[in-house]
Amino acid sequence: MADMGTIADQGIYPQHRTKTIHLVRHAQGIHNVAGEKDHSAYMSEELFDAHLTPLGWQQVDKLHQHVHASGLHKRIELVIASPLLRTMQTAVGVFGGEGYGDGIDVPPLMVENAGNSVHPAISTLNCPPFIAVELCREHLGVHPCDRRRSVSELWTRKEKEIAVVTHSGFLIHTLSAYANDCHPSVKSELCRPFNNCELRSVVIVDKSMIGSDPSITDFPGKIPSGADVPSEAA
Repeated sequence: MADMGTIADQGIYPQHRTKTIHLVRHAQGIHNVAGEKDHSAYMSEELFDAHLTPLGWQQVDKLHQHVHASGLHKRIELVIASPLLRTMQTAVGVFGGEGYGDGIDVPPLMVENAGNSVHPAISTLNCPPFIAVELCREHLGVHPCDRRRSVSELWTRKEKEIAVVTHSGFLIHTLSAYANDCHPSVKSELCRPFNNCELRSVVIVDKSMIGSDPSITDFPGKIPSGADVPSEAA
């Protein structure tokens, strides 16, 4: 057993009071390229609801391969994305079904060339449900590329393993708020800026009893019930 000093640095919670969240920043968008060259470019109307670059789609394909190679695609029960085009394209490309081939006859998750993507259609075959959530978008501001924020709303969902595809500002704001009671080294790890198309997995804990779903794995025991048998007779 751990000593008291170690216990003070750890925590234990009922499993059904936790959720595993896979956080993803969108892949490279045209606004990232323009903004790195000239920050004032973020004000350009040409970047309205910015779409992914060809390099961004390559990043999406690499993360899609990782998600499948790691088996993560089999565990994710729901994908939540910001409604901006770049996050929707990233979410669909990473967690969507395969492209269309012989014998595939299912509705598309993304049609061919959606949002000037020059990308083939992506199917709904064997993929989790997707929803777009306004609260996951980039912070509301004056940049046209952002036109179109709290993870506590996830506790109203029954799913236990969820992917959230969003923006750098949302990720840093949210993780910084949750990291305040962590060890400094853990806080530093959590609050490190996200690269384009980076994925990090975290566990969130329902400390305030927002979630009300009972455990599906706990078992109450003493079934069937009856008089206890003396140990020497057992």
